[in-house]
Amino acid sequence: MEYKRLVYYDLYRRLKEETTLIQVISGPRQVGKTTLVQQLFQEPIWNGIYAIADGIQDDTSWIETQYNRAVLLQKTSEVPVILALDEIQKIPNWSETVKKLYDQQRFAQDANIRWIILGSSHWLLQKGLSESLAGRFEQWNISHWRFEELQAAFGLSPEEYVFFGAYPGAMPMRTDETRWKSYIRQSLIETVITKDVLLMHTIEKPALLRRLFELGTLYSGQILSFTKIMGQLQDAKNTTTIAHYLELLQHAGLLTGLQKFAMDQARKRSSSPKWQTMNNALFSALIPEGFEESMSQKKQWGRMVESAIGTHLLAHQGMDLQLFYWNESHAEVDFIIQKGDKYIALEVKISQDKITGLNKFQSKFKPHKIYQLGSDSLTWQEFLTINPRDLF
Repeated sequence: MEYKRLVYYDLYRRLKEETTLIQVISGPRQVGKTTLVQQLFQEPIWNGIYAIADGIQDDTSWIETQYNRAVLLQKTSEVPVILALDEIQKIPNWSETVKKLYDQQRFAQDANIRWIILGSSHWLLQKGLSESLAGRFEQWNISHWRFEELQAAFGLSPEEYVFFGAYPGAMPMRTDETRWKSYIRQSLIETVITKDVLLMHTIEKPALLRRLFELGTLYSGQILSFTKIMGQLQDAKNTTTIAHYLELLQHAGLLTGLQKFAMDQARKRSSSPKWQTMNNALFSALIPEGFEESMSQKKQWGRMVESAIGTHLLAHQGMDLQLFYWNESHAEVDFIIQKGDKYIALEVKISQDKITGLNKFQSKFKPHKIYQLGSDSLTWQEFLTINPRDLF
């Protein structure tokens, strides 16, 4: 039985309703956006047209052609027609054409064509949505897979999640680690950087962006200022460029920088970032060690576990849930999870000699709750099965 992510059932119910809103699905590559649409098309309650804009250069007539296909299909169909357009952000001014066709459809009171727009570039999709399609769409931001999903679909263990990360397409390859690493590097990292970052944005120093990705990923779970990381990068002229490149890598679903927790926004924005890969597969693909060797190296494994906890939290992050870190005078808390006006302090303590800052943070900020992951309390393996919202 083919595994269906929870968002499938939510989207299915929405499309089944008499809705006229455009359903916009965005998220990193290889998280299952196309598979989600293919699964929807298997339902007998509608017909579907799927088209991808790869290789289409500045041609909005392509969008109109796909729409006309849907109109023709609808004329002979007794059920609604789903028109799914993938990677549409690659066509300049795509949103204006979609707006024209969508409004034309609504004016004709023809609700039997249901629109789905998919894209891997969240930034470019968002730009088109805000410029032309305000009030006409609902948005679904698809995250990297969560551990419980991977466990249900592939029987993944928590330790495998730490090393092999969360790309479903790579899971069958994990028994051949050389092949797996090559796939992550070439088919995922290189494709995302080339197609979703370099081709979609003006990048003056592509080599610098690539090196920033590699260095930031290898530092996942560590706090390092832009100034310090700039010192390890050749041809890096200023921290503004580094911050901009990091933002692009975040939008591509590769790498982010957690802000330091503070009670005012200005201090958050001025803090040194805690580097955090958005999928631990990216971390593991860049190191020479394999799965068993990584687990045997206590210090490195501890870093990888902490990084995996970060990816788990990021996969659950949303408008209602924000993620930070905290440190002060050699005291550190790995993650601060904020929901509304409540916040939780979370420390990942794999080794007994790790000094935490939970007590200091608790006395200073009075958090809603504190948690320390360890062998004598809530284990990190158990934590991977928990929705962070349930912690509150």
